Amino acid sequence: MEQLYDKIQETVAHIRAKTDFLPQYGIILGTGLGGLVNDIEIAHEFPYETLPHFPVSTVESHKGRLIFGYLGSKPIVAMQGRFHYYEGYNMKQVVFPVYVMKFLGISTLLISNASGSTCTHIGKGDLVFIHDHINLHSENPLRGPNDERIGPRFPDMCEPYSLELIEKASIIAEKHGFSYHKGVYVGLQGPNLETKAEYVHLHKMGGEIVGMSTVPEVIAAVHAGLKVFAVSIATDLGYPPEVVKPLTLEEVIAVAMEAEPKMTTVIKELVQGMNV
Repeated sequence: MEQLYDKIQETVAHIRAKTDFLPQYGIILGTGLGGLVNDIEIAHEFPYETLPHFPVSTVESHKGRLIFGYLGSKPIVAMQGRFHYYEGYNMKQVVFPVYVMKFLGISTLLISNASGSTCTHIGKGDLVFIHDHINLHSENPLRGPNDERIGPRFPDMCEPYSLELIEKASIIAEKHGFSYHKGVYVGLQGPNLETKAEYVHLHKMGGEIVGMSTVPEVIAAVHAGLKVFAVSIATDLGYPPEVVKPLTLEEVIAVAMEAEPKMTTVIKELVQGMNV
């Protein structure tokens, strides 16, 4: 049976055979947040279906391209569309691109997502810089045999999100007058949205926003020794129960797209201020 490390190397070799581009930073673009691609000077791109061992995104709002290029002057690789456990993939498939980006040469991974607010102080369209998370997924991407060539058996998670990058992002947001918060993200399996009672439960356990992605990717990134920054756009309200209303994906995407320029500005300026 082919091992994870070997699959990663096959994918990297396939990419290297077609481009010698060396990215320093990786970016994962979430629901309704693919517009950052318009700011990338694209050098090369790969539809996911052309990459060996890559899953294919099945979510309508996720384009499905691995893009190499420059964000400002910095060489980056960006996932325009991610993979979710609820699509039917196992966790190792969900996080596979993170490992590929690591072996392509990135040192820092920047992640975006859309989320629901599970507290009263985070409103629709607000930016949330994630400083910690609660993992409620039913499967862990590190389950099974560990390969030390990828990362340690028991990676420490006391600071999965870079506090240094969070502080830099906060300065950028304040400079532009953006409404932002630092919050705890709860990762659920999905794909259904939460019940009112579940929102209350998540609030009581310390969650401030909730979504169906990011946590597995962060676990894999920490496992691989990457520095991580994650920003969420709160697209709907889940707490208190009386504010919860029926919600569609179209409404989520609309709020995310309206707030996207703020997120794009933060990521662009954050990347420009980083040095490997």
